[in-house]
Amino acid sequence: MNRQFISASMALLVVYGTSVGSAEDAAPLDYVRRDVRLHDPSTIVRCQDEFWLFATGHGVASWRSKDLHDWQRGPRAVPKMPEWVKQVVPDQRGHYWAPDVIFRDGKYWLYYSVSSFGKNRSAIALATNVTLDPDDADFQWIDRGIVIESKSADPFNAIDPAIIETKDGQLWMSFGSFWSGLKLVQLDKASGMCIPDAKLYSIAKSREIEAPYIYEHDGWFYLFVNHGLCCRNLESTYEIRVGRSRSITGPYIDRDDVQLTQGGGTLILGTQQEFIGPGHAGIVQRDGQSWLGCHVYDGTDRGKSKLALMPLSWSDDGWPQVVVGPSGQ
Repeated sequence: MNRQFISASMALLVVYGTSVGSAEDAAPLDYVRRDVRLHDPSTIVRCQDEFWLFATGHGVASWRSKDLHDWQRGPRAVPKMPEWVKQVVPDQRGHYWAPDVIFRDGKYWLYYSVSSFGKNRSAIALATNVTLDPDDADFQWIDRGIVIESKSADPFNAIDPAIIETKDGQLWMSFGSFWSGLKLVQLDKASGMCIPDAKLYSIAKSREIEAPYIYEHDGWFYLFVNHGLCCRNLESTYEIRVGRSRSITGPYIDRDDVQLTQGGGTLILGTQQEFIGPGHAGIVQRDGQSWLGCHVYDGTDRGKSKLALMPLSWSDDGWPQVVVGPSGQ
């Protein structure tokens, strides 16, 4: 048994409407929402009595749910292409990647990636809204423009944003894909843009790495990353790894004391049976339980990408752990 898949609980689990027995009895695909086809899900947020997430898609896809189990499509967040997009990425046709969303200061701040496959001529943009409910009279996404961009000569790729407001009130964005690895930059709390002359911190590096996500817990910052390759359906090799640091700027160290900037990362979730290539982690709380969200390629359905939500707990020495199969195998 891999030590990263230690059982979180032997109690009966109800995965929001679906009884799957104990954590050790659940099959990996029991945690997959089979009718929710998406890629690169954002952090899940709440608006009134609903949960919302955003995902890669034309105009930035959205999904909504009352209970985290049954989901319906919501409206596109960026249905009309902003004028600046073609100037930055001429190949763009309105298909935006890997968004993330946070609610703060009375608004929803939606960050999304504008890029084209295999190139680092990219930008991360911001749109804001005071509500996610399309039936609300105040519903309107407002384009705030480019937060950060990368050009072909830059050693990084400005995609895959993930936003965190720390407990001390600071706002940060981790991002990046391949090239020289994953980066971190501080944002202005009022505008959501990069602070003037912001330092770019290197937080993780490996040959195939992207999609950072930072979560603050019990005095530590945990950096979740994707290793491997996405978007290959049944052949996808994505897996989720983690390191931690007492400082948000790092260095992030894995369970074997290897820095993530040196290729480290403790395995949290990888391919298991037909549960293939999990990636793009995010954590949501409900009724005192933490849940790890990601996408996964469904091996029983030609490798189509779907939403997965799994119970997450913490080991005695403070490491995140999930169980998605018998005895964690």
